[in-house]
Amino acid sequence: MKKVFGVIGLGRFGYHVAKTLAESGAEVIAVDKDPDKVRRVSDLVTHAYIADALDEKALEESGIFTADTVVISIGVNIEASILVTVILLGKGIKDIVAKAINPLHGEVLRRLGVKRVVYPEMEMGVKLARSLLIGGMLEEIPFAPGYSIFEIRAPDKITGKTLKDLDLRKKYGITVLAIKRGDDVIVNPSAKDRVQEGDVLLVLGSEEKVTALSD
Repeated sequence: MKKVFGVIGLGRFGYHVAKTLAESGAEVIAVDKDPDKVRRVSDLVTHAYIADALDEKALEESGIFTADTVVISIGVNIEASILVTVILLGKGIKDIVAKAINPLHGEVLRRLGVKRVVYPEMEMGVKLARSLLIGGMLEEIPFAPGYSIFEIRAPDKITGKTLKDLDLRKKYGITVLAIKRGDDVIVNPSAKDRVQEGDVLLVLGSEEKVTALSD
């Protein structure tokens, strides 16, 4: 049985959430009061409705109260974001992901009972800054406080050497989880595997240590 997702608010963030979920085969109910935004996503998702998210009856008619997870992606209208959250919680929706404009907005959402609050603009800014600081960084996935999984291009200073020779865990506190070489991926590489020019590494470590490796 497919998991059902609801997306309220179809601006840039909401549109891409709805589109990506739908392209992955999930059932998606998308809601926005702007007809143009609804039309833009209507051919991509399972159901798309023009409705004011503050209209509880309209939300009920859209079927979004039956969703397993609802993403609230309302723009700068913090009051509307909070009120829609209250409506959903009142209808028993427990798995809510909400976009927040600032930390205060996010704190209010958390206190209401939202399990996951996201800050798209803030997170993108931080991500960009880190990619500038860490040479060759392609992606970062937060893993635990102080640690992330980084996808980086292999620095020139380590190419041509085996993982045993590099001993990255001892020297940098970094664990190499995988090596991507063209279309091939070496998962959990051995100490004998050699880093080649053009390789992309998936590593676990702190930002400080990965930056040191990339310098």
